[in-house]
Amino acid sequence: MNSSLEQAWQLAKQRYADSDVNVEQALALLDTLPVSMHCWQGDDVAGFENPTGTLTGGIQATGNYPGKATNAQQLRADLEQAFSLIPGPKRLNLHAIYLEAEQPVERNAIEPAHFARWVAWARDQHLGLDFNPTCFSHPLSADGFTLSHADDKIRQFWIEHCQASRRISAYFGRELGTASVMNIWVPDGMKDLTIDRLAPRERLMAALDTVLAEKLDPRHHIDAVESKLFGIGAESYTVGSAEFYLAYATSRGTALCMDAGHFHPTEVISDKISSASLFVPRLLLHVSRPVRWDSDHVVLLDDETQAIASEIVRQKLFNRVHIGLDFFDASINRIAAWVIGTRNMKKALLRALLEPTDTLRRLEQDGDYTARLALLEEQKSLPWQAVWDRYCQQHQVPVGSDWLSSVREYEQTVLSQR
Repeated sequence: MNSSLEQAWQLAKQRYADSDVNVEQALALLDTLPVSMHCWQGDDVAGFENPTGTLTGGIQATGNYPGKATNAQQLRADLEQAFSLIPGPKRLNLHAIYLEAEQPVERNAIEPAHFARWVAWARDQHLGLDFNPTCFSHPLSADGFTLSHADDKIRQFWIEHCQASRRISAYFGRELGTASVMNIWVPDGMKDLTIDRLAPRERLMAALDTVLAEKLDPRHHIDAVESKLFGIGAESYTVGSAEFYLAYATSRGTALCMDAGHFHPTEVISDKISSASLFVPRLLLHVSRPVRWDSDHVVLLDDETQAIASEIVRQKLFNRVHIGLDFFDASINRIAAWVIGTRNMKKALLRALLEPTDTLRRLEQDGDYTARLALLEEQKSLPWQAVWDRYCQQHQVPVGSDWLSSVREYEQTVLSQR
């Protein structure tokens, strides 16, 4: 073991002990908080349904960095490389378009068999799988509507796709022994002035009720619904707004998904977690980074990422909040993007776990806001990095930026050959 890292670790343990924080307990708790990494960073949300397909529905991956995955085997190899550089428990979040089938399969006809290789791989990797129906980039979503479509036949197609997706999600949970969180997001909306805002929402509500009608074992499958403020081509009206889905999740008992980029530029989801937790049984978080719009940049260890992690820890929502990532940057090495973003989310969780929350809460209850602020600020300069380095060592992954050399080698030997 590196002697300087060991010395830093011992000093950090003592510094935190002086604040009544047990770093060993913090690391043990961090080991119970998986982060669900999204598969679509690896191939720019193209999927394997139709290699020549183009993205629609407000989805846009920008950049042309070489080496993206073009099939499931390549994507799984890339994911393994990323996972090997990230400490602690992880999950994988799949979209329906990442199926593997010998012949083309329509989305309303997808089955568990089309994801059997993913399940076998996940079992070998000791991963849980999460899932998403893909209600975009399809001829029947070309006019901007899916589950809220005015055409009964088109709406029924998307209902059947979501129903099939729920059964696949439940299959994941049964096979892997950990519940799959299946998130429903649809791009439905209008580019310009919208006269009838009610009817599409009535249709969406009825369609979702039909999708969720089949009772599935919650030990295997968890339903979530996700709102959005606007999308490309839906700048003026989004059917599945924040108000719609908060009310829907509350009334139907589903999980509510909140994406960090799906609200007004001055809104943050960290401030919504406590409120929403009062009314919905579970929350799904899509941690992302918007830059001026929902542009899905790589997650940084910034104020909002830290605030999200702190809310989970301070409110002890460990068993009710599912943490997922959602970004797709094609301008940099895609594996590096996964590693940077996922490690940052885990760093934020660790920093939150190293906070003397009970002391701070007591100061707040006593009205000692001076000491509360002082301690919060002092926390920022405590040696959390030494604790993170220890965590990386415990999980036998590179410390600091040493992981970058592994990514570069993989780029030269594997990605550059594609």
